[in-house]
Amino acid sequence: MHRGDGIIFYSPRVEFEGKEPLHAFTAIGFIADDDISQVDESPGFMPFRRRAHFLPAREAKIEPLVPDLGFIRNKRSWGYTFRFGQVEIPKEDFEFIAGKMGLNLAELPQGGIQERPE
Repeated sequence: MHRGDGIIFYSPRVEFEGKEPLHAFTAIGFIADDDISQVDESPGFMPFRRRAHFLPAREAKIEPLVPDLGFIRNKRSWGYTFRFGQVEIPKEDFEFIAGKMGLNLAELPQGGIQERPE
């Protein structure tokens, strides 16, 4: 990830270690800078962190969106897409999800997500 890249959080459950399913996109924002830091969360767990600017948005349930999301290839087993953590998604899918979360990215000061040269 790089400064300005969009980020959307998918939450499979209501609570991190809980059992109650949520299956929704719950947060959206943009990477704030190029700094990466490592934090000591607990013994043996030292994850890396990035600063992000999060936008006020509502959660969006994923099930009704699956048919229109291009990055989800297997529509019947869509949950498998999220099994391995971070997933890169196309700009069109990002903008579609953002719209379902109540945002119009074209109205943001940064003009929405930017295409990054390869």
